[in-house]
Amino acid sequence: MSAAVDLADLAWPEVQERFRDEPVVFVPVGATEQHGPHLPLQTDATVATEIARGVAQRIDGLVAPTFSYGYRSMPKSGGGPAFPGTLNLDGQTLAHQLRDVIAELARHGVWRVCVIDAHFENQWFLTEGIELALRRAGAERMRVMRLEYWDFLTDDLLAEIFPNGYPGIALEHAAVLETSLMMHLRPDAVRLDRIPDDPPAEFPPYDVFPPEPAWVPASGALTSAAAASEVKGRRMYEHYVEHIGDAVADTLR
Repeated sequence: MSAAVDLADLAWPEVQERFRDEPVVFVPVGATEQHGPHLPLQTDATVATEIARGVAQRIDGLVAPTFSYGYRSMPKSGGGPAFPGTLNLDGQTLAHQLRDVIAELARHGVWRVCVIDAHFENQWFLTEGIELALRRAGAERMRVMRLEYWDFLTDDLLAEIFPNGYPGIALEHAAVLETSLMMHLRPDAVRLDRIPDDPPAEFPPYDVFPPEPAWVPASGALTSAAAASEVKGRRMYEHYVEHIGDAVADTLR
């Protein structure tokens, strides 16, 4: 990816010049969370960042530094906090961090922001951060999108990626979707010999606190990742960049 789309790689006069063109500024949000024995803790942050970069290149936007920590990992969607290396934020902390970043962008005259989320548990706290930022900034012109990249999966693409049926996004943690994307984006970080082939995890229709580690498969993957491939990852990445790019360009005109 071209470094020119990364806000943090620019010197302030370059930022000033780019801001005059009123670009969409993307804020990628991930997590530092276990992703099975075969993927790195930074998987969510990597996926959010690379999708943001691809879309920014497509529509001449900028990418702000990634939020690499996210809201608390939950057993039924992320494996939970019991796995070593999973580092969680309180919801208020995440909301206030995003509030501050968006408000600062508004202070510099940015009025189009797109938050790209790659961690299932983040979404409502990101919504809170956006709402608080709009109140603080007082910028009537400002518009903010928040999206989860997996919502851009279409039925035809799901049929292509999951010929035997789609288990749903909550169970897809560290499975075919994320593993395939990482095989395309960061093949050096995927431990191919450790890819798990676990059956879909089964959970009761409630949560308990503190979380119950025994609910989660020992691998940390909530369903099989054995069908992942670089080809699927490339296909999904190109699909996301195209369809998210179209949505952002249309919504934040």
